[in-house]
Amino acid sequence: MDLHKEGDRGSAKQKKVKIVFVIGGPGSGKGTQCKRIAQQFGYTHLSVGEILRQEISSGSETGAMIQKIMKEGKLVPSDVTVRLLQQAMQGINSGKFLIDGFPRNEENVKAFEDLTKMEPEFVLYLDCPQDEMEKRLLSRNEGREDDNIETIRKRFKVFMESTLPTIEYYESKGKIRKVDAGKSIDEVFESIKVIFSQGKDNKVPPISRHKCKCLIL
Repeated sequence: MDLHKEGDRGSAKQKKVKIVFVIGGPGSGKGTQCKRIAQQFGYTHLSVGEILRQEISSGSETGAMIQKIMKEGKLVPSDVTVRLLQQAMQGINSGKFLIDGFPRNEENVKAFEDLTKMEPEFVLYLDCPQDEMEKRLLSRNEGREDDNIETIRKRFKVFMESTLPTIEYYESKGKIRKVDAGKSIDEVFESIKVIFSQGKDNKVPPISRHKCKCLIL
């Protein structure tokens, strides 16, 4: 599979690749649910957060830059994120990708569409109350540098300001499928199974950005 621009012949190949983006705030359960989706529905699960952390672990100059940005609770530049995501996708022979934690802003969307000439079949939005996400992040104790209360709240703010416009963009294209992610893991997955089995239901209602922003602490 080649995700670079190659003209008509390349575009024909690209149409065979099915992509689903999974968006949700920090601690909304993206990783947990994606593992279940991948197992039940045969997707290859790629976590953008994990891809970025792997680059940090590699000790590269890019990894050092990513680490500094993530410590500050900010978003990694789109060209860096998409390039690393492309590399991960090119290294796997799969026709179905489940990409969690992406896109995180409108620049991500543009960079992905420009570089791959592809769009997601739909976007799964795990909608979770901020107090529940905060509780989950503080209790998971995975040793991640960005799982402290100060950085967590910065990440919430970035999500509300940067990712919500992305959700609105895909909602305008009829691609958003929203799930109440504040419920138990099993209850959330039951809702997700309906979406992946049918692919047409649970479109997100229009989002009030003002209403959402009041959640920021």
